[in-house]
Amino acid sequence: MKTIKIITMRRLAYIAFAGILILASCTKAELGPVISENPTAPTLTAPASGTNLVFTEATANDNVTFSWTAADFGFDAAVTYTVQYDKVGNDFKAPVTLKTTTELTASTKAEDLNSGFLGAEFPFGEVTGIEIRVMATISEIIPSIYSPVVNLGVNPYEVVVVYPQLQVPGSYQGWSPEDNNTVIFSKLSDKKYEGYIFFKDAGTFFKYTVGPSWSENYGDNGADGTLESGGADILAGDAGMYKLNVNLNNLTHSFTKTDWGLIGSATPGGWDNDTNMEYDAETRLLTLTVNLVAGDIKFRANDDWAINLGDNGNNGSCEYEGANIPIAAAGNYTLTLDLKGPIYRVKIKKN
Repeated sequence: MKTIKIITMRRLAYIAFAGILILASCTKAELGPVISENPTAPTLTAPASGTNLVFTEATANDNVTFSWTAADFGFDAAVTYTVQYDKVGNDFKAPVTLKTTTELTASTKAEDLNSGFLGAEFPFGEVTGIEIRVMATISEIIPSIYSPVVNLGVNPYEVVVVYPQLQVPGSYQGWSPEDNNTVIFSKLSDKKYEGYIFFKDAGTFFKYTVGPSWSENYGDNGADGTLESGGADILAGDAGMYKLNVNLNNLTHSFTKTDWGLIGSATPGGWDNDTNMEYDAETRLLTLTVNLVAGDIKFRANDDWAINLGDNGNNGSCEYEGANIPIAAAGNYTLTLDLKGPIYRVKIKKN
């Protein structure tokens, strides 16, 4: 009996130990791959830092190739790489996406890059400094990592830029994708579109089409801000001018009703109160005739600074968060804000 008891205890001990091993094994498996605390970021290898990219009509069809080393998150993972650029000194506050890929190289036609740089209002015929980086991503819940920044110079050539556009057919214009007055534009040729459309009636329905036909169209099933091919009609709210944004890279969109006004030290309301502008349906322009004093002005929507336009360089083209626009002398002025094209423009005339 004594021997049998010893064997039984050994067996019990073995079974308990084996159970611990199995439990430990399962726990380890459930944890899955472990992400490195110090993942290795990609490194751009081409173009080399300090390179000046000079664009000409003769090289418009050439490819500009970007290459980089692989990122390492500490385990075998599918990595998506995004090539981004921004102006030197802007600290990637508004990065522009050039390419997204799972490869370690990406090519873009010189003509497309040239159009994008002109859309960003880079001067042609001279070098503008930009910064390039590669973003590596494996999951929405895991922070992306970035390559060291590479500095380049770009020298675009002058062309009449034809900006990519999306048609916006809807109940307000007879559901006509052929109407080229109801479109929004991709100013940077990056599949991100923006524009302002006036909906004359409350409860307007609309959709987006690629080109002047219904062959490729997008709506929003569930009104959740996500676009679906052939999706449901999109319903706007009150009548008025709407700011439309579409990102065909991730099939998202948004729309915001805007009421525009003039503000600044030169205006009757100073920097505290807007002077409202009126939309002219015939000219498709926002206008205002008002007495101004010497000082500064800006344009903003909805009596708020979330959407505001100034004029960097005081050259008649407007930019979000742009510089104050100077008014040199007191007088009666007519101001015109043009939001119907890819580049927003202001005209100030003293009467």
